[in-house]
Amino acid sequence: MYTHILISTDGSELAQKGVDHGLSLADENGSKVTIITVTEPFPVPSISASGWGMAGMDPDRLKDANTRHAQAILSAAKAAAEEMGLTVETLHIPNALPAAAIVDAAKAQGCDLIVMASHGYRGIKRVLLGSQTAEVVATAHIPVLVVH
Repeated sequence: MYTHILISTDGSELAQKGVDHGLSLADENGSKVTIITVTEPFPVPSISASGWGMAGMDPDRLKDANTRHAQAILSAAKAAAEEMGLTVETLHIPNALPAAAIVDAAKAQGCDLIVMASHGYRGIKRVLLGSQTAEVVATAHIPVLVVH
């Protein structure tokens, strides 16, 4: 049914449920799989007594830490796929807004399904905590399977 599935993960326990479900679906359908993680943009520079700065943060160190963290997330997801006998591609999109990057990657990769997890918050909790999943569902050009 699906020929290329994009599976989104942030490395959390909840996201792993989405990864597991997406991999199972890919296994059942013989689908190609791309696993994506997105690191958000650096904090907005601030004005301090010493001038413009990143509130004591070294941008290069932050970039390196984000890259290492993304590699660890993708390595774990890839290992889970390999345990199932699946071959997957991994993709790290740095310095991007997650929902937009996921939708753009799905289009660029030629995916026909996005799989991701969500807490399923509603009302004020959703407003306060935000929902990348809701934004992907609202803007994606292909079906989105949400795993709770």
